[in-house]
Amino acid sequence: MKLVVFGASGMIGSGVLLTALRDPGVQEVRAVVRRPLQLPALAAGGIDRTKLVEIVHADLTDLAPIAAQLADVDACCFCVGISSAGVDEATYTRATADTALEAGRTIARVAPRATFCFVSGAGTDPGSRTMWARVKGQTELQLQTLGLKAVACFRPGFIAPVDGVVSLTGAYRAFYAVTRPITPLLVRHAPGIATTSTRLAQAMLRVARDGAPGGILESRDINALASGASP
Repeated sequence: MKLVVFGASGMIGSGVLLTALRDPGVQEVRAVVRRPLQLPALAAGGIDRTKLVEIVHADLTDLAPIAAQLADVDACCFCVGISSAGVDEATYTRATADTALEAGRTIARVAPRATFCFVSGAGTDPGSRTMWARVKGQTELQLQTLGLKAVACFRPGFIAPVDGVVSLTGAYRAFYAVTRPITPLLVRHAPGIATTSTRLAQAMLRVARDGAPGGILESRDINALASGASP
């Protein structure tokens, strides 16, 4: 399987990248990033860096210059996003919705047989009064209209960073540091609201490879897919 990962520098995207590089069923991983990758975890055991193709491209709202490099992939994992805290709707929409839709349109054109995996979030709702939930919900709906082979929208709740991945947001890093002592219990006993970055990555790779029933995957579905069970 050939995979393209958008946002491979972030917590979720780097989790997908590392998991894919360890997966013997993945032949190639194309990482689309705004700046060259600097992930210490890439030096960890079991990482096959020979499968990694790094594509540095600053403007994710215009993928025309790199479209040819995305051709013939089997799946796209779109993990780009920013925190909505202190951000106006126009800025948030450009950083999340506009980039996702540009990726979707491009993949539909150059890799029409690819599955598109979009990381959304728990509480996403196109009719919500909450800005981020409304924007992501509308993005989910729009992705379904682009002619992609399949679109799977992942709606994780709490995501515990594991396997050496870290959040790029300082406030999130502080939050994870404070909650670290209870994280294993939360993930073990509350699969309906919590998962890990590796489980999310495993679920995305399984959907990329095998597909999944329905287009919306909540935290419990993600954990089931990661364990090998049916969601």
